[in-house]
Amino acid sequence: MNPSLSIYDNLGGAEGVRALVEAFYPIVLQNEQLAPLFPEDIQPVIDKQYMFLSQFFGGPALFSEAYGHPMMRARHMHFEVTVERAEAWLACMNQALTQIGVEEPLHSFILQRLSGPAHHFVNTP
Repeated sequence: MNPSLSIYDNLGGAEGVRALVEAFYPIVLQNEQLAPLFPEDIQPVIDKQYMFLSQFFGGPALFSEAYGHPMMRARHMHFEVTVERAEAWLACMNQALTQIGVEEPLHSFILQRLSGPAHHFVNTP
């Protein structure tokens, strides 16, 4: 990990973020807590997640350019997001990071960076 670079650049830019998202969603769809939250056609979700994470990780503002301000908590309010689901989401991301070969300390740094937003989306006890 090069601390002078963004997460986006440390992951390898667009290709790295795309690889992460492509690894992540098959894992999510196998998770009994998370799979019911997603539509049968997952590709639009994958594309939006790619755009969001590119932006969130310090790359181009793809999500904002396409959809406006992310307002991610508001966009997730119609889903029952529990602490358990936030933790399951992070566990799936952990698996995806491992699957694509992201090494320490970048691996842990990404999980820590995503932990705040994942728990911020919690809206159901």
